[in-house]
Amino acid sequence: MLPPNPARGEVVVTLAGAPRRLCLTLGALARIEAALDLSDWSQLPDRIATLSAANLFAVLAALLEGGGEAPEIAARATVPEAASALAVALAACG
Repeated sequence: MLPPNPARGEVVVTLAGAPRRLCLTLGALARIEAALDLSDWSQLPDRIATLSAANLFAVLAALLEGGGEAPEIAARATVPEAASALAVALAACG
């Protein structure tokens, strides 16, 4: 795997026992908006703070797909792995 491109906001995290690339792309943002049923992006911080497990894995799947990974990998991650990966990915974009 090539090193992540920080200029794109890419990060590499371990999920399901292997390194995986995550990236918050415009496509990933659109999938997150749909998965969380957001009508306005100002709702995102509140929604992220109260994610259900299903929504956590939906957001992770979008980030995986943005990084060029198979979104199905999200279903093989544990909840702690998924939460940690989400935190790392969002921090890379800030």
